[in-house]
Amino acid sequence: MFESRFESGNLALALKLSDTEYNLILQNDINTRGHTQWFFYRVENTFSGQAIKFNLLNHTKPDSLFNYGMKVLVYSEKAEGSSWIRSGRDISYYQNNIKKDTTGRSRYYYTLSFTYDFEFSKDVVYFAYCYPYTYTDLNRELADVAKDRRRG
Repeated sequence: MFESRFESGNLALALKLSDTEYNLILQNDINTRGHTQWFFYRVENTFSGQAIKFNLLNHTKPDSLFNYGMKVLVYSEKAEGSSWIRSGRDISYYQNNIKKDTTGRSRYYYTLSFTYDFEFSKDVVYFAYCYPYTYTDLNRELADVAKDRRRG
């Protein structure tokens, strides 16, 4: 089960290709003209030992740090000492055959594909491009600074 109706989540659509592969469409990054790089979503109802391939189909940059060894950021609620880690395997980033609607130019989208091996059954696992930093996080830190008399 896929979900992104939480702060900073941006998954628009998940399409099941098979029991082990999904195509994902992301919402565009906020305040851009259709740029898509960020992703943040979660998967629930997992099974231990299950390998799932995720294809994020609508990235817009022609190159990515994923081509140079970067891995996907993952957070498992059941992992001991739960923290964000870089994970995934068979990671690739490449131009696909989906044309982006642009005036006067023929451009294509790019796909990030990776496989993740779920460690726990009935886990909730989050996937992100980089460490999530939400508006709530910002407000919490600003409130802490405002309370600190040494900085005021």
